[in-house]
Amino acid sequence: MTRLLNPFALMLLLLSLLLLLPSTGAYAGAPGATEIDGQKVLTLVGRDPPGLRCNNNMQVAAELSNVYKIPVQLIPVTFAGPGAKAPAVYYGDELIAADGGNLNGMIDFTTLADILELEGVPLQDQGGRLTEIKSEFEKLKQAIKTVQ
Repeated sequence: MTRLLNPFALMLLLLSLLLLLPSTGAYAGAPGATEIDGQKVLTLVGRDPPGLRCNNNMQVAAELSNVYKIPVQLIPVTFAGPGAKAPAVYYGDELIAADGGNLNGMIDFTTLADILELEGVPLQDQGGRLTEIKSEFEKLKQAIKTVQ
């Protein structure tokens, strides 16, 4: 019976593979505060100046903060640390989306709302004005679609 690799050679091989992994800010954890008063923070890492996907993430964060009591912080990629990717979205320490990785850096309301529901994040006492505008906007889109 022959052994393919002895334990020392196997450990050396694994360590060398770990050194080859890219060292990016996304692997280092969320930049900035991850909790405020015991509540997880929604962190958006944005491009300088903001690009399309960054703007989408900011809109989603605004809509979420109109519904949920959640702290949100926006960090420019230049302040997020070496190797940080933008756009990127963290909830607490958990990486939700990153450029070139999960969801290619772009989030949507439903995905994050599901996460917040599962986490038991409290709702706002009264919905913000963005939710009212959104319902009017949806009515306008439906009217346009019926005319065509």
